[in-house]
Amino acid sequence: MENSVKRQVVLDTETTGISTAEDHRIIEIGCVELVNRKLTGNTFHQYINPNREIEAGAFEVHGISTEFLADKPPFEHIAEDFLHFIDGAELIIHNAAFDVGFIDHELAKLANQKKRVASIATVLDTLKMARDKHPGQKNNLDALCKRYGVDNSNRDLHGALLDAEILADVYLAMTGGQVSLSLMAEDRTEIKPATDDNDLAAIPRQPLLVIRATEEELGAHQSMLEKVDKASGGDCVWLKQTSAS
Repeated sequence: MENSVKRQVVLDTETTGISTAEDHRIIEIGCVELVNRKLTGNTFHQYINPNREIEAGAFEVHGISTEFLADKPPFEHIAEDFLHFIDGAELIIHNAAFDVGFIDHELAKLANQKKRVASIATVLDTLKMARDKHPGQKNNLDALCKRYGVDNSNRDLHGALLDAEILADVYLAMTGGQVSLSLMAEDRTEIKPATDDNDLAAIPRQPLLVIRATEEELGAHQSMLEKVDKASGGDCVWLKQTSAS
């Protein structure tokens, strides 16, 4: 009997605002791939020029400015690569209605594009899962990180790829733990599903793989911080911390 392969893509987006009815647009997409509950190291990450202004409230959440996105590609230029990445996968999304609604909104704008998310992938909403599992409790991503012992100390601002990476850890913890933290490793450490939040402390965890940023990525990061600093009137906390260190 052939082994079945289950491919999942943990997905998050950032947007110019909260309502597609006001033609708000996607400005960032981040995806992390899981195969048979293992992180493969394959990701999709793209900033997108929305060709419109970003609402002040949205900027406070993600810190991505209109100026930063000025030289980024529009959605139609990245749509094919994005759809190829998610094709046939189970999408794991926190508050899926929001992200799927925005993706479908973008797809509807494309000429000769009839596809919608539901036609190329299935969707699992971790917010609904968390509410069913923990009724009456806070179930946003930060609350779930605290509940399941997932490190989100780098999450000062929302970011699509970072939030997708964090959600992947939360999802695996919520559903019984990852079989192995090694990327597609041959050796497997079987972990029994946790029956209580306190049981998670007993799950063995190997060191996470650390991937250092390249000089180009560090430069792009510094440039973004400077743009955030300019947009906030010199009140970018992260830039101040970098200067002080």
